Amino acid sequence: SLKIIGVKKKNIIFNTLPDNALDSIPLIKITKILEDIKSLFRPDVIYTHFGNDLNVDHRAAYNATLVAFRPQPNENVKKIFCFEILSSTEWSGSNNLSFNPNYFVNIEKFYKKKIASVKAYKTEIKKEPHSRSLKNIENLAGFRGMSCGVKYAEAFFVERIID
Repeated sequence: SLKIIGVKKKNIIFNTLPDNALDSIPLIKITKILEDIKSLFRPDVIYTHFGNDLNVDHRAAYNATLVAFRPQPNENVKKIFCFEILSSTEWSGSNNLSFNPNYFVNIEKFYKKKIASVKAYKTEIKKEPHSRSLKNIENLAGFRGMSCGVKYAEAFFVERIID
């Protein structure tokens, strides 16, 4: 999947944190991992999970990201965007913290490559009517596109933009 979208192996970092159990890890440990990655890559734009996702790992990643990239003097990061994950973001519950995108990216030029990449990630694709079915991934791209006047789009929530 990563190869299809052009991610180089040298830019992939894996850690040994437990899947679906990041809520059992102290936030400072996850934050430290992100701070080490921050020092290595010096990013100016960050994409992270939506903070109210159903998945506990997504929420922990969001919280650690905000701590690791908190506003402080000489901080390189100028933009933080939250993305949505089907079967986690829309299942976040009824606490009025729904994903409400306010930034859209036209993906018409990359749509076929996105779908090819998703198809390669076989362990995460489910059968319809599951929201993470291939058909519903396509539906979301069309819905987000329709929301902003293009054929296909991805939607984000702006956590921070500093100009």
